[in-house]
Amino acid sequence: MTAFEGVTVAPTADVDPRATIGAGTRIWHLAQIREDAVLGSGCNIGRGAYVGPGVIAGSNVKLQNHALVYEPARLGDGVFVGPAAVLTNDEYPRAVTPDGRLKGGDDWTAVGVTIGDGASIGARAVCIAPVTVGRWALVAAGAVVTKDVPDFALVVGVPARRVGWVGRAGHPLTAKGDGVWVCPETGAEYVERDGSLTESE
Repeated sequence: MTAFEGVTVAPTADVDPRATIGAGTRIWHLAQIREDAVLGSGCNIGRGAYVGPGVIAGSNVKLQNHALVYEPARLGDGVFVGPAAVLTNDEYPRAVTPDGRLKGGDDWTAVGVTIGDGASIGARAVCIAPVTVGRWALVAAGAVVTKDVPDFALVVGVPARRVGWVGRAGHPLTAKGDGVWVCPETGAEYVERDGSLTESE
């Protein structure tokens, strides 16, 4: 691998010179980073991953092998996108117009997926734009997200539905009573009110 300006890029990766890449980021074999994409510092872009034009990702983002992040997605700091997961960008996908002409860039409007800080998207999950996945949420492997996901939510299935809550450590939280949830890994407490979860002060 060759390094330049604090970024490490595999010889077989395709990084457009108009992209902005933060220091300490590593881009592995066969990954493609398109024009005007922005990756923060300390990111890890796996083999065969794709980052579309104008996608913005924060620092310490990890895209596993063959993750596909289509424009205009927005990823916060510390986001994890698992192997072969897809963030879509076309609400009404068609290859052709109603009269059968091949669609071009002017024939549709890209809409993006938004992923909050610390959230994780499991292997082969699909997020259907324009959904938002909240901070520190966890989308299970193979899930298909068609609706917004609250902060700290654990969602599974097709279509994805909330089955619990997770903390910053990613472990399912345990109910303590009176709307209080506890992380079995760290002991941190969270409070549930009106279908949303917040960290206890």
